[in-house]
Amino acid sequence: MTAVLTAMSDFSQRFLFDDTDVRGELVALRDSYQHVLAKHSYPAPVAELLGEMLAAAALLVGTLKFDGLLVLQARSEGPVPLLMVECSSEREVRAIARYDAEQVQPGDGLNQLMPEGTLMLTVDPRQGQRYQGIVALEGANLAECLSGYFANSEQLPTRFWLQADGRVARGMLLQALPADRLKDPEERAANWQHLTTLADSLTAEELLGLDNSTVLHRLYHQEQVRLFDEQPLVFRCSCSRERSASALVSLGEEDAQQLVVEQGGSISIDCQFCNQKYLFDAADIAQLFAGGGSEPPAQTKH
Repeated sequence: MTAVLTAMSDFSQRFLFDDTDVRGELVALRDSYQHVLAKHSYPAPVAELLGEMLAAAALLVGTLKFDGLLVLQARSEGPVPLLMVECSSEREVRAIARYDAEQVQPGDGLNQLMPEGTLMLTVDPRQGQRYQGIVALEGANLAECLSGYFANSEQLPTRFWLQADGRVARGMLLQALPADRLKDPEERAANWQHLTTLADSLTAEELLGLDNSTVLHRLYHQEQVRLFDEQPLVFRCSCSRERSASALVSLGEEDAQQLVVEQGGSISIDCQFCNQKYLFDAADIAQLFAGGGSEPPAQTKH
């Protein structure tokens, strides 16, 4: 009997081919995807592409050992000028898209939404050197673009499969590991071709609808596959009143107070990711620059 993905939580799950030098990762996003979509009224093609980006970022975090933030960003001059997903090493995600509603048509894919675009991957560790890579959005879909990015960056061969339908976002990754069990280059190449060809047979309906064990059995029932424990993912925005206050302090007290006057008595700082608003009036600004912190000075203030 087929196991159907119904009440899925948000998680990534690593798997390993015991007899070869290939690892994999599967990711499922439902609640966090819905949190992202609830903040903005995205047209279906934009919501689906943003879901694929969310799944891709969660997969990429699983390939890295770091403490910090991964940012996946796509830009273009087309109907969707910006897609951005952030995923922390704690697997906390947030995402946003910018789009021109009049130009987005039902059924549009990556090439229509983001023609001649670029894809940027940034890894920003809390300690150590920041890494950034940029590649053209050349491919029929986001999965092809990401696979091409790894093929051109001289990193370990890596392939992506991504799907999103406005309800759930799913992704799968295969990545070659350094030679250990298979030493012969031709044998390694043949094995990689075998595993990726099988993965290419996975349909969108299967990836979106089946649980991880069933997906792996469907593809690799003749292989020795080890599935590891689930790692939870969650939507969480990193905005805060304190961070907004720090941005105001960087303006300088005179300019901040002038901005209060220009905006009719209070400054509103809006988070683009979650739509949270942070208000600061003249008393808040005075308190900030007197070293009193970012919390409102009066308990009765809202």
